This record gives sequence, C-alpha cells and structure tokens, in this order.
Amino acid sequence: MSGRKRIAVLGGGAWGTALAVTMVRAGHDASLWARDEDTVAAINERQENPRYLPGIRLDDAPVATASLPQALDGADCALAVVPAQALRALLEEAGQHLHSGLPFVLCAKGIERNTGMLLSEVVGAARPQSPVAALSGPSFATDVARGLPTAVTVAAVDGMLAAELAGLLSAPAFRCYSSTDLVGVEIGGALKNVLAIAAGAVAGAGLGASAQAAMVTRGFVELRRLGVAFGAEPETLMGLSGLGDLILTCGSAQSRNFAYGQALGRGESLEGRPLAEGVATASIAARLAGDRGIEAPIIDAVAALLDGRVTISQAVTALMSRPLKSESDQIPIRRQR
Repeated sequence: MSGRKRIAVLGGGAWGTALAVTMVRAGHDASLWARDEDTVAAINERQENPRYLPGIRLDDAPVATASLPQALDGADCALAVVPAQALRALLEEAGQHLHSGLPFVLCAKGIERNTGMLLSEVVGAARPQSPVAALSGPSFATDVARGLPTAVTVAAVDGMLAAELAGLLSAPAFRCYSSTDLVGVEIGGALKNVLAIAAGAVAGAGLGASAQAAMVTRGFVELRRLGVAFGAEPETLMGLSGLGDLILTCGSAQSRNFAYGQALGRGESLEGRPLAEGVATASIAARLAGDRGIEAPIIDAVAALLDGRVTISQAVTALMSRPLKSESDQIPIRRQR
C-alpha cells in the first residue's frame, strides 16, 4: 500500500479536517466529506474551516464534498472521523459505496452507548468484509492542522495491515506507530475521555493541582483494569494511545472533555457546548465495569455526576472516604487507633 493513494476522510469537523490536510501533506489525494455545505464551500474556496478550526489557514487543503459517494469513489482507504455514536448511521448511509476490502480506519474515540460495543465491533457487524483499524494517540486537531510534530498509534489485528496503514498515514510531522492490539488502542482512547471530564471537574471546582494529579493517576489505574479485562495488552495502555493520550487530554482546556468537566466543576451551563465524547461513554463504561466486577470508582463518579445523581462535592467526598488500601495490590489496611 505504498505510493500516492486516494484517501477518503469522512467527517468535516476539526479532527477530520486536520487529518485530511495531513493526508495531503503525506502526498496523497484526500477527499473530505462534510455534511455542512458552508464548511465544504469554505474549505474549497478559502482554504479554511472557520466553524471548527478558526484562524488556521489550510495551505494543504483537501477537496471537500457534501456527497458521500463522491468522497468514497475510488478510495484506497477510508478514515472515519464522525462521533462515535454516529458511526453506525454512517456505515448504513455509506452502504455499497464502501467496497469490499476497503481499509476502514476509526479515528473517533468511544464505546457505542446503546450496545456497549467497541467501534471496531460495530464495523465488524455492519461491514464484515472491511478490514478495520484504529488511529489514536495524544493529538489536538489544531496542532495537527498547523503541522506541529505529533505521534499516534495505528492498530489492526492484522500486523501487516497495521504496518502498511502506519506507513500510508504518516506525514513529515505526523508519525504513526503500528500495533496489533486493536482493543487496547480503542479502550485507551475511549476511557481517557471519561477521565478527562473528571480531571476537568476537579480543576473547575478549584480543588487544586494535587487533587487533579491524584485523579489522573488513580483514573489510569481504572483504565488499565478495564482495558485488561477487555483483553488489552498492558504495554499498549502505557503507550501513546493510553497514558500518552490521557496526559494530554487531562491537562489542557484544548480538550473538549477537559473543558466540559471544567464547566461542570464550575457549575456553568452545559447547554450548547462542543461535543465531548466522554459524556456518552461514561455511563456505558461504568456499566461495563460493573458487569465485569471491576472496581472503577472514578468512572462511576463521572457517570453519576453527568446524570445529576451527585454533585462534585459529594463525588469527591465519596472518593476520599473510601477504605484505605495498598496502592499496588489493593489489600485493605487497618487504620491505627
């Protein structure tokens, strides 16, 4: 899969636009599908996406289109960059235009809320003839669109496919590492969004940097527990798509999930805020952890906070009053009298 290829990028938001620009920089012909006609016109006529990437000039702009069949026509690879909860509808809409054998790369992060399925499972059920992969890692769309150095992971069960896609999708400032741990890459990307909401809520409530660091660290423990239960490799969860993405997302208001958590912690209105994937993922992640008997108090607290069942103060009090345990082996210890 070497040489100049035709890449269909499905989704005209910030991340989809940034990836489409990156594909042009990598020397490919990139077609960007977006539903919004104004976005299509702005990219084609003015080399900008003011709605999602304001102030960034797209000097390496792709060809944008509002026609899904046109975007997929002759494609050698498709990047799915629609929200996780919209993936199934995209697959249904694309239908026969996703030809047999077309590599389908998942670039959104989440778990389908209604079914508890990973996104690769959704693709496998709807398009079993399509080789599926996932691209994930510490990456802000604005950085990638500006051509700033970024490293991510591309995973597929087939190691040869993963390596081929990593080579295909890499650009001068966009380095892709390959992995065969598709589940691990997906779980890391999905759960870090939930934990970023927790970190943002702690920051927004003014609970201090120490509390935020503790929340992220203990949250990572939960990410690893749930990831391993799904069959993820611990090394993957320690890599770019796990710990790396968690560090980035939990430390900057550029992250929609962190910003959403901040607003939650401050008691601000959440109406009309940009999409934060962790909002949809939190409840299903908490349910999946419970179904598997996995202790995940932070994920549970985020789900309860988003559902309005607890306040940030109540959630923190509950977390701080849990029984004392050994950090490494989770053996309860007795308080000294």
